[in-house]
Amino acid sequence: MPVVRVLPDILASQVAAGEVVERPASVVKELVENSLDAGAREVMVDIEKGGVNLIRVTDDGCGMAREDALLSLERHATSKLRTAADLASILTLGFRGEAVPSIASVAKFRMVTRQADSLTGTEIIVDGGKLRDVRDAGGAPGTVIEARNLFFNMPARRKFMRAESTESAYVEQQLRLHALAAPGVRFRFRKDDRTIFDLPGVVRTADRVRQLLGNELGGELVEIPDTMGSGMQVSGFILPAQHARKGRRHQFVFLNGRPIEDAAISKGLVEGFRGNLQDGLYPAAWLWMEMEPHLVDVNVHPAKKEVRFHRPHEIRDLISQAVADCLKPRPRSPLPQVATQAANDSEFISEPEEKIVSRATMFHPSQQEMSMVSVDDSQTDERLSKAPQFRLVGMLQDRYVIFESDSGLVLFDPKAARERIIFEQLTKGRKEGLETQNLLVPVLIELDPRDLDHLLREKNALLEAGLEVEAFGGNTLQLRSLPAFLHMDDPKIFLSEILEDTLHGPVSAGKFTFERLARIIANKAAKRVVPRIVEAQSLLEELFECDLPYCAADGRPTLTEFNRKDIDRRFGVGRG
Repeated sequence: MPVVRVLPDILASQVAAGEVVERPASVVKELVENSLDAGAREVMVDIEKGGVNLIRVTDDGCGMAREDALLSLERHATSKLRTAADLASILTLGFRGEAVPSIASVAKFRMVTRQADSLTGTEIIVDGGKLRDVRDAGGAPGTVIEARNLFFNMPARRKFMRAESTESAYVEQQLRLHALAAPGVRFRFRKDDRTIFDLPGVVRTADRVRQLLGNELGGELVEIPDTMGSGMQVSGFILPAQHARKGRRHQFVFLNGRPIEDAAISKGLVEGFRGNLQDGLYPAAWLWMEMEPHLVDVNVHPAKKEVRFHRPHEIRDLISQAVADCLKPRPRSPLPQVATQAANDSEFISEPEEKIVSRATMFHPSQQEMSMVSVDDSQTDERLSKAPQFRLVGMLQDRYVIFESDSGLVLFDPKAARERIIFEQLTKGRKEGLETQNLLVPVLIELDPRDLDHLLREKNALLEAGLEVEAFGGNTLQLRSLPAFLHMDDPKIFLSEILEDTLHGPVSAGKFTFERLARIIANKAAKRVVPRIVEAQSLLEELFECDLPYCAADGRPTLTEFNRKDIDRRFGVGRG
């Protein structure tokens, strides 16, 4: 019969490390939070081999006396809680007292710390949870903590570590979060003796966002002014709806200085856009929230990523209203008197000319258009003869083309047709050698470090689909070419959408396959097609040059026929 025993301290710390220390980024998170709680104005992080060989966090915070430094290695030892009542008013980032002993139990650990008013500091060395040495040491005021050979005593855990570049990307992402949470603090990140970024402290949160986002997108930020309500305050920035993406990776939320994730906040952001977002897309946002501590419980997740709000619906409504208010169009200045008078005198110019033309020809194309799309039998060749012989009737709401067939009515979807055509051009080009075009000016796209790492590892797969990518420096990706048959007015938005779907679409795990890339490229390119009645017949003929003309790359139909008998039945024709 099993006997109940109390776990040894080292084993208990290793068990706790399973919750606290998932990967090198977890170590960085806990140590940087301690640095910020210590009042640091500069935090410097060095890693080697993705953080597995070395993680070093250096700060200029308050430091610790020898007694406190030793106590910090005991489980559940903390300076941030005294009584149970303190749990209801936590304003520090760390508070459980598990991080330092957990890290020390799974690494070769070294701490050097000194208070500003002390002549000497303290150096402590721990090897896999066993205290090896405590001695006096010199050093600047503050604390330096090193964790070497992470999980050296837990080979099963170390086996599940990801590639070095992937672990480095997670560390960098974590540091960027903290840099946003504490904009007044300088953050420096070095990887394998190479500086990745050095962000000086700034006064305004907008400056920190622009430091990380870049000047181009930074210029499009829409400010959410300070908004108060029910013991809460929210401010921040959003990007316009065209920058919305799948997933919430572009939403950065900070509560009382703590990076958090919460579904109510994300829902409030979406609701604030008031239907201007496609289903499944989430806006890019940077939010800083201040709240009375008793209105939120931060002690519900081992890594403190999630919190529980006392009144989540009020938070959602506050954020929704704040976003909606900042997106309201600003009143325009009055038009000059001459222009106003002209508009009154000429009723027909109140709408764009192309809109009027499209309405007039919705079901009755002009003679000029009909002559452009009619098929001349004397010029019909083998290529044209593959398409069904339909009579063009018109367009439905500037979206679908209406044809008449021998059997009834046919609706034709130009976007689905173009998707099928592009997909087959890509697949045939792969077999015969895909022709690409170099962009006159390479497109630069700022990415999440993890996404950048993923794309660079799959650069050969992207090149096979006609997209040539290279690292440009920092977290910027350079795109140099497109398939030659694609002509884009704004290749940056197009390529951003392709990469977003490739990385975070419905099927985004694992390696990139050519077929999936071709589907995504065809789908995104086809969405830019503007259906035109004058192009309907030639597009139909081009579609029927394809091997599978009746469906788009994703399986949607390109043509739908409504049989005359079915139509008669709907109208009751032939009854009595």
